[in-house]
Formats: sequence, C-alpha cells, structure tokens
Amino acid sequence: MSTTPRRPLRSVLPALLLLLAAVLFAAPTASARTDAAPTATLTEITDFGTNPSNLQMYLYVPDNVTAHPAVVVAVHYCTGSGPAMYNGTEWAQLANTYGFVVIYPSVTRSSKCFDVSSPQALKRGGGSDPVGIKSMIDWTVSTYSADTSRIYATGISSGAMMTNVLLGDYPDVFAAGAAFSGVPFGCFATTDGSEWNSACSGGTITHTPQEWGDLVRAAYPGYTGTRPRMQVWHGTEDDVLRYPNFGEEIKQWTNVLGVSQTPAATDSPVSGWTRTRYGATGDRAPVEAISLQGVGHNLYAWGMASRALTFFGVDSSGPAPQPQPGACKVTATTNAWNTGLTASLTITNTGTTAINSWQLAFTLPTGQTITNGWGATYTPSSGTVTATNATYNGTIAPNASVSIGYQANHAGNSAGPGGFTLNGTPCNAS
Repeated sequence: MSTTPRRPLRSVLPALLLLLAAVLFAAPTASARTDAAPTATLTEITDFGTNPSNLQMYLYVPDNVTAHPAVVVAVHYCTGSGPAMYNGTEWAQLANTYGFVVIYPSVTRSSKCFDVSSPQALKRGGGSDPVGIKSMIDWTVSTYSADTSRIYATGISSGAMMTNVLLGDYPDVFAAGAAFSGVPFGCFATTDGSEWNSACSGGTITHTPQEWGDLVRAAYPGYTGTRPRMQVWHGTEDDVLRYPNFGEEIKQWTNVLGVSQTPAATDSPVSGWTRTRYGATGDRAPVEAISLQGVGHNLYAWGMASRALTFFGVDSSGPAPQPQPGACKVTATTNAWNTGLTASLTITNTGTTAINSWQLAFTLPTGQTITNGWGATYTPSSGTVTATNATYNGTIAPNASVSIGYQANHAGNSAGPGGFTLNGTPCNAS
C-alpha cells in the first residue's frame, strides 16, 4: 500500500494567515461610507428602505460634498423621471458650488406622475410615494451624516404638488420647500383610485385659510413643532393647473405658518414677475410667492433653482440659518405719552448656535408710525415692520441678547408691537 506524504502543518499556516489577512483588510469598516455613491455622476441607489410604491432613487453627490451636507429632494413632473430632472435643472451644478446632495425620486407607474391624491399619500407614514421618498432621505442622512436641519424639497408640476404633500406629511423633516406650478396640499385628493382631480386642476376648489391649514395639520395630528417655510411659483396663464391654485396655496401656507395674508413686502425682481413675502420681508420669509404674468404651465427656467436655493438659505449669499423653534425670545417695553411712545426690544438667542445677520419682523398696532429708531434699520414705518441689524450688532451668540428700540407716533393705541419673527421663525414674546 502506498501512502502520500503529509504536508507539514507549519508549511500551510503562512498561506492561511495571508488569506485571512486579505479577507480582513478587504472588509469595509463599520464607520466607513460603505454605501456611498460615486461623486460627480448621477447614480441609482437600490435597497434604500421601505418603498411601498416601487419608486426609483437617483442621487447626485458632488466631489466637494461637505462633511454634514444639506439635502435637496428634486421631484420631477408627470411623464418625467429622476434623470430627466437631473438633466433639465441646475440642481446638480448648484450642488457642485455649495457642496450639498441632491435626491431625484423617480416614478415607475405608467403615468410617471407622483401620487398626491390617495388617502395613503396624504397622511404621515400612510404609504405610497411619500414613504418611499422619506426612506431615500433617511438613507442619505445615514450615509452622508447629512444635516437634518437643512433638508429641502422642490418640484415642478406633479413634483410641485408632491412638494406640498411632503411638507404637510413630514413637517419635522423639511426646513423649506419650493413648488413650481403646483396646488395646495389635499387639493388633488381622491378616494376612487384616480390620480387626477379635475376640479382642483381647473382651479375651482377653494377653501378658507383655516380649512386649508386644517388639511395640512390633519396629515400629522398632534404635531406642534416648527413648520417648513414655503415658496410657490405660478404662471397666470397656466392651463394645466389653473392660476387660482396659486392663491389657494398662499392661503394654506400663511395659515399653517401663522402669518398674515397681507404681504409684508411686494416687489418685481424680474420684469413680469410679482413677488410677495408674508410674515417677513427678507429672503427667508415664512412664505414667498412669485407670480409670472402671461406665463403658462411650463414656467420653470434656468436660474429659478438659484432663487429657490436663496430662499432655502443654502447659498453663501443667503442670510444665516434661521433659529429653530423656541430659539429666540423678544422682550418689549413701551413708554407712552399723549401722542407718542418709545419702545425697547431685547432679542435673546435661546438656541445653541450663533445667529449672524438678523432681521426681526413685528407688527405695530393700528395708528402707530415709527419716526426714528436705534440699533437697527426699520422698514416700513408702520404695519408689519422689519428691523435689520446694524453693522455692530449683527451677531447674537447663544444665550446672548441685543437691545434695539424706536420712537413712534400713535393715534390713541399705545400698545407694544407683537407677532415677532427672527429670520422668518416665530419668537417667544414676553
């Protein structure tokens, strides 16, 4: 009987050790971005989480993505797609400039329209497209350690309607939205499985501001936190989603955000455009609305995303991030005589980060007119007033205060001002 010589064990061990080392060093560490997408290219992400309506997720990450980037969710129009939104808008180029990440959701159903009408879509966690989009955000936040205070939604047509829905369903997720040719949250609601609501598209559904606001609040019952700011765009000649929807969106979001329907500022940044701001006068007012005279449904043009980004506050020219809920307090005292008064306002930053470059908006009682002031620039002199910081007091550190004041005439009502917002966010008053 012949035998095969056995290889000594010590001669096998080095090979086994080398193999084991190769396996160990090839395995990604738990802290690494193991699921990160390639940079500077549009990438489809699969297995991103709960996705009841089988949406596709496309992601754009710039080469210079910041350590804790902002996230913009860019939602396409009917018949469109995530790649079409990527190619047809400048969000990727803006991401290259400012280092944020862009998510492009993409519909797979035959209509290529987002579900903004089913009962499931109009309820937080109810199912359908909003749940899938929320999963995309969660995946991105986890993978890139994204800044959860700087998540934004924007969209065109069906995507604009979805922007309204996302801000209603997930007010705790989004800081702001920009809707181009959309309709109010809940306007497209149906219960028969139809994706289309002709009454809403025709502009014949109207509600009071309170009724519109209640539809949004019903999507997340019991929620009492801050609500995202909203920017809406609409053409006066829109023949797909008629122009009256623009006014209904304004009614809805001013009510949701608790600000007056009377504009705090009106201007024309481009010929044929009328821009109104509600609740404050700066670039980050609670609600901003842009009406385009003589323009139809396909109003989106290159450069508009930059304006939306300024409203979001992500671009470097925008104001500092707004304080979070309860992050500011204003103490007001007045000293009145027959036809005049002085008012002293102390602004306190009760948040954890410094506020740089601030605007304090407030409302004067009827009949009061500011004649001069100190510590800030005041415009206009009556009604809803915005006080803009002076060069020497533009930064308010955490737990620090700034004092300003003014002198005013009055016609019998010498009460103090009210309705304080700092960079668009309501402040506690005392």
